[in-house]
Amino acid sequence: MFNVAIVGATGNVGRKFIEILEERNFPVKELFLFASKRSAGKVMKFKGKDIVVEELCEENINNKKVDFALFSAGGDTSLEFAPKFAKIGAVAIDNSSAWRMNPEVPLVVPEVNPEDIKWHKGIIANPNCSTIQAVVALKPLYDNYGIKRIVYSTYQAVSGAGMQGIEDLENGLKGEAPKKFPYPIAGNVLPHIDVFLDNGYTKEEEKMIKETRKILHNDNLRITATTVRVPVLNAHSESINIELEKEFEINNIVDLLSNSKGIIVYDNTKELKYPTALQVSGKDEVFVGRIRKDFSIDNGLNLWVVADNIRKGAALNAVQIAEIMINEK
Repeated sequence: MFNVAIVGATGNVGRKFIEILEERNFPVKELFLFASKRSAGKVMKFKGKDIVVEELCEENINNKKVDFALFSAGGDTSLEFAPKFAKIGAVAIDNSSAWRMNPEVPLVVPEVNPEDIKWHKGIIANPNCSTIQAVVALKPLYDNYGIKRIVYSTYQAVSGAGMQGIEDLENGLKGEAPKKFPYPIAGNVLPHIDVFLDNGYTKEEEKMIKETRKILHNDNLRITATTVRVPVLNAHSESINIELEKEFEINNIVDLLSNSKGIIVYDNTKELKYPTALQVSGKDEVFVGRIRKDFSIDNGLNLWVVADNIRKGAALNAVQIAEIMINEK
């Protein structure tokens, strides 16, 4: 049995951590819940038991024995406190962008690169939600056919922007002005996630490009991305255009993806079967449909990839990392 801490326990992902630990019967001996001073004192339930949320501070950490610390509390918090948990012997699995591109920290998707867990030094990074679902679909193709180039176009739910994003959509449907987004999201599409960089890309687009390269261990992989916020409550959708190294037949691609871990192929255009956000929300797997050749280039392939961004794109991925470590012990 293991002692688990959740940092950022009262947020969307923090609550999902608690739910998934319970659902998967994770071997929790004792669960510690941490949040900001503002949220300290709240009571949350785990397996029918009331747990009081504690303020995240060094004093409250140092008197505890923690095996795994699951973080979803923002980059600054992770930068400060992940090393402090590591110092007391815990493995910090962090959901923010703080550690993802640090060469000393593994960036892990369990279906894709579980072997990278082995070289952690107390901190493991969870990739961006949009990257996670993409690389689950790409990895079998990369291993079997090689990939020359990737074009990402994402359609990302408001839950990816936290409670404020959800409130902007719900309030916008009532005609209220946005507070989180620069423009109304209700009935609208915003080609803008995170801040704009000097090169014209957004930080979210840069994350997808750099994280994909790190996870696939290929710094020279050619990738471009356009990330878009859409008026969908939960689950991200992605159109992924891929130029493979080798020739392929569509039926072989379908078979390969159908037999790959963590993927459900849902693709029958005659029966109008393709993954949608409403269908996939609440599911653990990455759903793939609209599998077809891109006839404009040699060895071109199109995929439509949908996954629950709060489950697989955040909380579940971190819990799966901890489960792998337990199994290896």
